Amino acid sequence: MDLTELRGKYIDAVARAADEAALEEVRIAALGKKGEVSALMATLGKMEPEARKAAGAAMNVVKDEIDAALRARKVALADAALDARLKSEWLDVTLPSRPRRMGSIHPVSQVMDELTAIFADMGFSVAEGPQVESDWYNFDALNIPPEHPARQEHDTFFMHRAVGDNRPPHVLRTHTSPVQIRAMTEQGAPIRVIAPGRVYRMDMDQTHTPMFHQVEGLAIDRDISMANLKWVLEEFCRAFFEVDKVELRFRASHFPFTEPSAEVDIRYSNVGGQLKIGEGDKWMEILGSGMVHPKVLQAAGVNPDEWQGFAFGMGIDRIAMLKYGIPDLRAFFEADLRWLRHYGFAALDLPDLPGGLSR
Repeated sequence: MDLTELRGKYIDAVARAADEAALEEVRIAALGKKGEVSALMATLGKMEPEARKAAGAAMNVVKDEIDAALRARKVALADAALDARLKSEWLDVTLPSRPRRMGSIHPVSQVMDELTAIFADMGFSVAEGPQVESDWYNFDALNIPPEHPARQEHDTFFMHRAVGDNRPPHVLRTHTSPVQIRAMTEQGAPIRVIAPGRVYRMDMDQTHTPMFHQVEGLAIDRDISMANLKWVLEEFCRAFFEVDKVELRFRASHFPFTEPSAEVDIRYSNVGGQLKIGEGDKWMEILGSGMVHPKVLQAAGVNPDEWQGFAFGMGIDRIAMLKYGIPDLRAFFEADLRWLRHYGFAALDLPDLPGGLSR
């Protein structure tokens, strides 16, 4: 067959191929191992050198042109198939997506993140400890005497001991203060930490639950005073409650682990059921604080003749109620999804200093 005729035969066949299966049949007939072009190429070995050179060049041209036509037709068929599919599977991308129920972050978790960010901005790191504590860490190291009410069964959850085991029973920690002892024991002084976490006490009403959350702060250095404590608490309240100015009132009190000790009140108003922090003529207690007792420093291996510092503690659930207007503490732990969808936070509601959320 003449090469020009052969070329025209298969170029036309390629153009007439209606789909990729028909196109593959044309390729095999032309360029397959037993195809016509391949058969012609096999005859080159029987030719004289000069004739083989000329015929081989001509055959390669025809082979390349057929191959190029096959490739171009394959792309054209694929494009046509895609176009047909897009037309048959048309989708309006402007339609709103199907609603998907999103999870919520619990207010306690959100407030923990907020206060951690605020105290981190003031140079505090986070310390953690076990929730089941020894009698020594929970009471003795904190200068809590044996006759203190907190060491009675009506106030503390004690762990069971076997009959004949006279060791002091472990307890579900009643505060996160043991974390301060552990942190000082491990890190020494100077130190600046906060200790957020769960604590347990035998109490249950609208503003108390057997399990709740606390954050305690500790700062130990050579020249720390109550003035530093006052500044830290004022800055925290200003950032947390998102107000430009706060007014705190320190009232003398007594805690076994601090001396002197002070309860801290914050000025507020309540007009028409709306609570406003930082203004008004009312005071609300929000936390306890004081200078760390020398006996507590000694128990943690810190020399009280060289070091001193302050400590404070507040209820995370309580300040969450104040900030976000949650009326009943018990609802925090009832696993009501309706409540959580109302008071919960989205994953991207991140703390944004000073104060507030980046929504």
